[in-house]
Amino acid sequence: MQPFPGDPIQLPRNMIENSMFEEEPDVVDLAKEPCLHPLEPDEVEYEPRSSRLLVRGLGEHEMDDDEEDYESSAKLLGMSFMNRSSSLRNNMSVYRQSSNGSCSLPSIRTMVVCTVILVIAVALIMVIYLLPKCTFTKDGCYKKNHTMELIYPLATNGKLFPWAKIRLPSDVVPLHYDLVLQPNLTTLKFSGSVKIVVNIIHVTWKIVLHSSGLNITKATITSAGGHQEKPAEFLEYPLHDQIAVMAPEALLVGQNYTVNIAYSSNLSDTYYGFYKISYRDENSKQRWFAATQFEPVAARSAFPCFDEPAFKATFLIKIKRDEKLSTLSNMPKKATTPVTNGIVQDEFFVSLKMSTYLVAFAVADLKNISRETNGSLVSVYAIPQHINQVEYALNTSVKLLEFYQNYFSINYPLEKLDLVAIPDFQSGAMENWGLITFRESALLFNSRTSSARDKKLITAVIAHELAHQWFGNLVTMEWWNDLWLNEGFATFMEYFAMEEIFPELHSDEDFLNLIFKAMMKDSLSSSHPVSSAVQSSEQIEEMFDALSYIKITNGTLDVKKLMKTWIVQKGFPLVTVGRKGKIISVKQEKYLYLVEPENWTSDESYLWHIPLTYITSSCNFTHCTNAYLLDQKSAVIELPEEVEWIKFNVDMNGYYIVHYGEDWKTLIDLLKKNHTALSPKDRANLINNIFNLAGLGKESLENAFDLIDYLNKESSTAPLTQALFQLSHIYNLLEKKGEQQLAARLMHRIERLLGDKIDQQSWTDDGALSQRELRSMLLAFACTYDIRNCRTTATEMFEKWLNSNGTMSLPSDVMKAIFTAGAKSSDGWDFLLKMYSSSVSEAEKSKMIEALASTEDVRKLIWLMQNSLEGEVIRTQELSHIIAAVSQSLPGYLLAWDFVKENWEKLTRKFHLGSYTIQNIISWSTSQFATKAHLIEVKSFFESKSEQSSQLHSVKEAIDTIQLNIQWMERNLATLQELL
Repeated sequence: MQPFPGDPIQLPRNMIENSMFEEEPDVVDLAKEPCLHPLEPDEVEYEPRSSRLLVRGLGEHEMDDDEEDYESSAKLLGMSFMNRSSSLRNNMSVYRQSSNGSCSLPSIRTMVVCTVILVIAVALIMVIYLLPKCTFTKDGCYKKNHTMELIYPLATNGKLFPWAKIRLPSDVVPLHYDLVLQPNLTTLKFSGSVKIVVNIIHVTWKIVLHSSGLNITKATITSAGGHQEKPAEFLEYPLHDQIAVMAPEALLVGQNYTVNIAYSSNLSDTYYGFYKISYRDENSKQRWFAATQFEPVAARSAFPCFDEPAFKATFLIKIKRDEKLSTLSNMPKKATTPVTNGIVQDEFFVSLKMSTYLVAFAVADLKNISRETNGSLVSVYAIPQHINQVEYALNTSVKLLEFYQNYFSINYPLEKLDLVAIPDFQSGAMENWGLITFRESALLFNSRTSSARDKKLITAVIAHELAHQWFGNLVTMEWWNDLWLNEGFATFMEYFAMEEIFPELHSDEDFLNLIFKAMMKDSLSSSHPVSSAVQSSEQIEEMFDALSYIKITNGTLDVKKLMKTWIVQKGFPLVTVGRKGKIISVKQEKYLYLVEPENWTSDESYLWHIPLTYITSSCNFTHCTNAYLLDQKSAVIELPEEVEWIKFNVDMNGYYIVHYGEDWKTLIDLLKKNHTALSPKDRANLINNIFNLAGLGKESLENAFDLIDYLNKESSTAPLTQALFQLSHIYNLLEKKGEQQLAARLMHRIERLLGDKIDQQSWTDDGALSQRELRSMLLAFACTYDIRNCRTTATEMFEKWLNSNGTMSLPSDVMKAIFTAGAKSSDGWDFLLKMYSSSVSEAEKSKMIEALASTEDVRKLIWLMQNSLEGEVIRTQELSHIIAAVSQSLPGYLLAWDFVKENWEKLTRKFHLGSYTIQNIISWSTSQFATKAHLIEVKSFFESKSEQSSQLHSVKEAIDTIQLNIQWMERNLATLQELL
C-alpha cells in the first residue's frame, strides 16, 4: 500500500479499530481440587462480572511457545495470572477427600494456615495486577521458551471462549472461500454468507477465526464428503475480533470440513472494511460507491475469515447488485445472472491463493478504458465525469507492467489488472491483487491542471502498487513484523522502475528526500527496528510508517550478516571521518538526538556493517567511486595518494550521516569555488548532514550557514529543496517562539541567497520537467513567505482568473502559488472555495485545499478543519492534509492542536488508532511546539486518553520532536542572533 505522498505531508494508511482495555474480561478458575470445586468444567457456575475470578487450565496442544510473546498477550488481554507453586499445592492438601467424595472438616490449625495462604495468594494477585509487564509462571517472571498455562476469557454469551491469544491457533487452516455478498446502496447495509473449506492440522473441537462488527445469524459445519450441514454453536470475543465455531464432534486430523456462516452488517462509515463513499455526479446528485480496504486487518469486518497474511486460500466471490451498477473484484467476471427484478449476481473466477488483506471488491457506477498486454487486460476505472482523466494512468500502467514482467522474468499471473479511482480514499493506493484501488489524485491526470509534480506522483504510486503484484501478493510476509519486506522492496522497485522507464522525471531526487525523512524519524529515541514484534491492531497499523517503506541498504558481501545489523537494530550510524595525508580514519557510533539520559542505550551495543562509498579530488572519471565495508567500530583507509578533499556516502546511496570534522571547511570551500565537482545529490547530502549535526551540537551552525552560501549558483532541485527545508524549519521555530524579528532577518538572508533565482522564474509551464518542478517549488515558497514580487504577480493572475469566473486557464506548475496569493483576501478565499466545490480536476482541488488552508483568518481555518471532518463540502480524506497546512502557520498552529484535542474521539473512530492518518495528524499538530509548557500539555493529553493512545509510536515521536525543538533553540538561539 502507498501512503499518500502529497506536499507538505505524506498522508494515510488503514486498519480496524480494536477497543482494547475498555473493559476487563470475566474469567473463571477451573483448575480447582475436586473437593473444592465439585462441578464438572461444563457445569461451572459463573460469577457476576464484578467477582473477577481467575481462569487457568483448559490448554490444548495448540499452544506454541515461539508463536507469541505471552507477556504481550497477557497485557493486551487486560488480565494477570499465576500458576500455583508446588509448595502451595502441598499446603492445600489439608483438605482431604473422603472415600465417598465428600470433604472432611479441617482442623483450626489447618484453617489458620489456609487463611494465611489465602492472604498471601491475594497479595500476589494484587502485585501481578500492579506489575502488568511481568507475567508469572511456575519459574517466576516469564522468560522466552518457558511454557505456561493460558487464561481463557468469556464470550459475549457468558460462556468460556476457547482461545486467549491475539494470533489465531494453527490447528485449522483455510483452503478455500465461497463468498456471496449483497450490498444495498440505498439502505447502506449488506448481507453475506461464506463457506470456508478448512483442513485440520491437529484434532480439535473448535474453529477459531476473525469477525468484527458482523451480525452472525447461522453457523454450520459439514464434514468432507458429507451432504448434511450440522448446526454449530458459535461464540464471540469482540476484544480480539474473534469467533469460535464449536463442532458437534471432534474434527479429525487431515480431514477437510466446510464452515458455513450467514451474517449481515452496515457498510462502514470509516475508511476500512467494506465501506460507503458519497460523491456528487455530473448533475450534482448524491451517489453512493461501495469499496473495500482490508489491509492490514479489516477483511474480518466484511466476512468471517482467517485474517492473517500467512493463511492464504483461494476465493470464489459472488456479488448481487443493482443492474444499473457494476462490480469489480480481484478476478475477471465469469458470469452475470438475474436474481430478482432489477437485481443481478456477478460471479468471478476462482482466485489464486492469496491473503485476506488482498481480497477486494467494489460496487459503483463506473466507466473504463482498457488495453491488452502479454495476455492480460489492463483497465483503468473512474466515475463517469472523470473518465477523460485516466489515459495517462493506462499508458503508464502498461509500460510498468511490461517492465516488471521482463525484469523479474515472471509473468503477471492474472488475466486482468484493474486500477480504480475511488472518490474518497484514505491512502494513496492499495495493491489488492488484480484490483488496485487509488485515491483519485493519485491516478487521474488532467493535462490542463496537473503539474509536473502531479505527473511524477501518479507515476510513482502506480509503479509502487504494480511492484506489489510480485512483492507482497505473489510472495507475502508471514506476519506484519516483516512488513518491510513488502513495502521496502516495493518502494525500491518503484524508483528503480521510474529511473529505467521515465528518466525525464528525475525520480532519484525524490528517493533522496524520502531517505532524509526516514532518517529524521529514525534518529529519535522512539524509533523502532525495521522488523519489530507486533500483536495488536494498533501496533500492526503503526508498522506502516516511513521506516518500513524507506530503510533498506545496499551491499553484496555477506548479505545476511550485513542486513541483520540494519533490520534488527533501530536507528542508523554516524560515521566520523578524519584525514591525515593519505590516511583516512573512520569510526562509527549510533546517531541519536540525546533527549533524556535515561533513554540512552550504551553505544557499545550498536554496530552496523556499513558499505562506505567515497569519492575524492583525484577522480579520473573512469573509477570515481570507491567502496569500503566498515564492520568494526573504527578502521583506517589508506589512499594511493594525498587528495584535496574526500566526500563519503556518494549520491547518498548509504543510510548513514557523515561528520567530517576539520574537513568541513575544505568541502565548504569546494562548493564555493566549484560546486559542480560534486553531484546534486552529494550537495544535498552535505546540506542535510551539516544541519543535522548542528542540531545535535556536533557542528557549528555558523559552518552550516557558511556551506549554503554557494546556493546563489545552484540550479538543481535536490540541494535547493533540502536547503529550503532546513531553513524553513528554523524559521518556523523562531516564529512560533515569538522571535519574529529574528525570523524576519533569517528570511532576509534567504532572499539574498535565492532572490535572483526567484526573479528568473517565468509564470508558465515551459521547459523540461526538472525546470518546471524547480519553478513550482521556488515560486510557492516565495509567495508563502512574501518575498520579492511573488505575491504581486500571483495576485494579478488570480484576479484575472476570478474575473473570468474560473474559466481562464492557469499554468499548472504555478497554480498553487497563484491560489495561495488569492486566498489571502476574504473574497478570494470564498471564490476559491466555490470553485473547489465545482471542480472536476483532483489535481486542481488539491492545490486549492493547500491555498485555502494558508489563510490567516482563524475563523476560516476552524471552519475548514471542522467541515473536512464532517465530509460535506470537503472530503474527510483531506483532513490530514489540511491539519498539516494549518499547523505550519503562526495563526493556525495552536488552532490545529486544539482541534485535534477537541475531536480526538471522532478522529480515531474515523481513521482508527495507529493509522497512517492518525500518525500524521499527531505529528503535524505538535511539530511546531518548542516550549516546556507545550511539552507538558501534549504529554498530559495523551496520558489522559487510553493506554493504546499514550503508547503509540507517533505519540512518543511527537514528544521526542518537541524536546528536540526545545533543545535546538537552547543550543542555537544565541548563535542565530549573532549570525543574522
